[in-house]
Amino acid sequence: MFRRLLFLGVGLLSLAGAARYGLGTPISEELVAAYDLRPVVLPDGRGLPPGEGRVEEGGRIYAEKCASCHGQSGEGYPFNRLVSEPFPITPDTDPVEYAIGNYWPYATTLFDYIRRAMPFGQPGTLTNEEVYHLVAWLLYMNGIIDADTPVNQATLPQIRMPARELLELDPETGRRFPWLTLP
Repeated sequence: MFRRLLFLGVGLLSLAGAARYGLGTPISEELVAAYDLRPVVLPDGRGLPPGEGRVEEGGRIYAEKCASCHGQSGEGYPFNRLVSEPFPITPDTDPVEYAIGNYWPYATTLFDYIRRAMPFGQPGTLTNEEVYHLVAWLLYMNGIIDADTPVNQATLPQIRMPARELLELDPETGRRFPWLTLP
């Protein structure tokens, strides 16, 4: 307990010293706006921005900005695989086999995650159009949509992911997310 208080006290003194001596860099409004990716995108599509993506353009963007981490076709290496057969996973499935097509329950979550966290080392730098293109390509590569299916704020929430039925229900309410109203 004493150690925690000591560390807390040292931390507070460090912050006070930094402010007193003008250490650090004030953050600009532009930088705040670049990291302010609200609203979040909910499973029913609320929060999706305008824009549209196509598979062909998504493939080009993927090759340029994603393949070095996730493999040329999303097969993985050095980071997680993104493309896999949409087989149903079971408790015995090795987590290495989890991918968008067999694990992610909502297509809108894919948009939200890519927009917030990718590309590695430069999160939040993709435009909404680029994210829609990437989502289209990834859904196509996982066998979830056809090559000519446009992905936008109207169509993305309508895409039924194979793993959606794998979500476990809340034991008290019998609903998947009792605090949200979902489609």
